[in-house]
Amino acid sequence: MSLESLLAEYGYWLIFATTFIEGESVVLIAGVAAAAKHLELHWVILTAYIGSYLGDQLWFHVGRRHGKRLLERFPRFQGAANRVFRLLERYDTGFILTFRFVYGVRNVTPFALGMSNVSALRFAGLNFIAAGMWAVTFAGAGYLFGHAVIAVVGDMKAYIGYVLLGLLFVALALWLYKLVRKRRNANNAANNAAAQERKPAAQRQAPPVTRA
Repeated sequence: MSLESLLAEYGYWLIFATTFIEGESVVLIAGVAAAAKHLELHWVILTAYIGSYLGDQLWFHVGRRHGKRLLERFPRFQGAANRVFRLLERYDTGFILTFRFVYGVRNVTPFALGMSNVSALRFAGLNFIAAGMWAVTFAGAGYLFGHAVIAVVGDMKAYIGYVLLGLLFVALALWLYKLVRKRRNANNAANNAAAQERKPAAQRQAPPVTRA
C-alpha cells in the first residue's frame, strides 16, 4: 500500500486518535501532508479540533468525579496539578484558553480543572474556543512549513516519505526527551518529599543538647 493510500485511508483517524490524547506532533505532520496534497487542510483542522475538544472534555469530567482519588493513587501528578491551580488563580480565563500551549501542564490541565471550581459549562465553552485556536495554529504551522519545503525542493511528492519520516523521528525524539525529563522531575520531587518527611523525625530522635 502506497503512502498516499495510507494517508487517505487512515490519516484522519490517526489525527483524531492522537489529538484525543495530545497530538501536537501529528497535527504538525498532517499539516505538512496537506501542503503536499495528501490530505485536505480543512479536514485536518476539523478532525484535530474535534479530537482535542472531546479528549479534554472527557478528562475534565474524570477529574471532577474521580480527581482526588486518582491523585492519591498517583501522587507523582500532584506537582503538575498544583501548578495548574496556581496558573488558574493567576490568569483564570486566559490560562484556560491557552493551556494547550503551556509546556509541562498540557495533559494534566483538563483533569486538574475538573477538580477546581470552574463550572462544567464554562469549561465547555472556553474549551470549544481553545481547541479551535490550537488546531488552526498547529495544522497551519505544519502547512506553512510544508510550503516552505516545496519552495526549496519543488514538487514535494517525490520527497514526502523522507520529510514525514524525518518529522516522525524528531517527534519521537522529543517525546522520549519529555518522558525522561518528566520521570526525572517526578523522582526528584518524590525524593525531596521523602527528605522533608524524614527531617523532623531525625530532629526528634536527636534533639539539641542544652546545658545549665
